[in-house]
Amino acid sequence: MKISDNKVVSLIYELEVDGQIADSCDASRPLEFIFGIGHLLPKFEANIEGKTVGDKFDFRLTAAEGYGERDPRAIIDLPKTIFMQDGHLAEEILFEGNVIPMMNADGGVMPGTVVKVGEEHVTMDFNHQMAGKDLHFTGEILKVREATEDELKNGLKRSCGGCQGGNCGDGGCEGGNCDCK
Repeated sequence: MKISDNKVVSLIYELEVDGQIADSCDASRPLEFIFGIGHLLPKFEANIEGKTVGDKFDFRLTAAEGYGERDPRAIIDLPKTIFMQDGHLAEEILFEGNVIPMMNADGGVMPGTVVKVGEEHVTMDFNHQMAGKDLHFTGEILKVREATEDELKNGLKRSCGGCQGGNCGDGGCEGGNCDCK
């Protein structure tokens, strides 16, 4: 069976960024997803479409094809007061490099990386951690099957922690917190 829309795909992969392995899934906990419903990068899906069980893949995505170029407008200063909890500044989370889940105007969660902690403001970077990076994927297709009606309606039932690097390849583990069903 070939990979196409509404097929459940199970695969293993390694993601290399800047000469280092940034993320991976092995056969003990492969990446599993429904193809064609927008959970993966469009160019990732384009590169595996039509493949079958046992096929290997090796492709590169430019930054623009992956998570986009870095946007300087996504780096903003926020007042320190928004990091108050029960009348106290949450200093244990305010350190450079820490990723903090923040809420956007629509109520969605956006991970932001602390760039600088100043006297009055905290500088946060809301660019995706892979923005501006070229991505090199290698891997193998393990399984391809038809998605059930329930899976198409409700998504896959999956467990967290399958991949290294906290991304699970599909954005479902941003900041190390899985968005599992």
